[in-house]
Amino acid sequence: MVDFGQVLTAMITPFTEDGRVNYDVAAQLAEHLANNGTDTVVVCGTTGESPVLSWDEEYQLFTVVLQAVDKKAKVMAGCGSNSTKEAIAATQKAAKIGVHGALQVVPYYNKPPQEGLYRHFQAIAQASDLPLLLYNIPGRTGQNLLPETVVRLAKLENIVGIKEASGNLDQVSEIRRLTSKEFQIYSGDDSLTLPMLAVGARGVVSVASHLVGNQLQKMIQAFNAGQVEVARAIHLELFPLFKALFITTNPIPVKQALKLQGWEVGSTRLPLCQASVEVSQKLELVLKELDLI
Repeated sequence: MVDFGQVLTAMITPFTEDGRVNYDVAAQLAEHLANNGTDTVVVCGTTGESPVLSWDEEYQLFTVVLQAVDKKAKVMAGCGSNSTKEAIAATQKAAKIGVHGALQVVPYYNKPPQEGLYRHFQAIAQASDLPLLLYNIPGRTGQNLLPETVVRLAKLENIVGIKEASGNLDQVSEIRRLTSKEFQIYSGDDSLTLPMLAVGARGVVSVASHLVGNQLQKMIQAFNAGQVEVARAIHLELFPLFKALFITTNPIPVKQALKLQGWEVGSTRLPLCQASVEVSQKLELVLKELDLI
């Protein structure tokens, strides 16, 4: 089974001033992440603005990031769709490109029942040998992947884990209680990583790791070594950053934070918009307090 590690970074997609994907900066950023605490780079997820990328742009990003990180980190491709047929085709193509795994989001907008969710992910799993990470984020999809459905899916060989972004620790506890220890649970929220570790999570699919990947690694390693007070101290130090990165819709804040560090990542594509002056000022204050700029 592929080990995706403890810190998975949901990488932003850089754009040029005229709105094209900036593949050169994407490669530089991916390499930087791999050198600074990231075990797996997740490409074209929510933070990567997948809804506004064409499939051709996404496939090119998979290729570019794979080449950039070389063997320093693994690459997980965001291949989810609310069309099962489309998700299967994207997953199969990503597998041919050579990615190490695929992130599969709960189908959005059409709100399938739990049996529909099961059959959706089952069909994708049966169509490819690629390790799959389920992605539950009901705040964006409008539907919650319930623990009993996750338990059924966990029995499929190549569904290896879940990115849990429901914000519901009881739900995480129930998934951990009912699945084998090999099934990996990842926090989908930076601020909940430490609490989720306490109930059996493996790590985090992180936004903050663009900026503090090494610190997140230290926090998880400290917790796993029984140094709970050390882990708590890191969590509390980084907590203002975790919250600041979500003061408006992700990835607007993290892109602005990277720009404040000097990265030429461009703006977000419509319908998302650039950070307001107020958001930028709040981010600048937090980044300065953590000596990140």
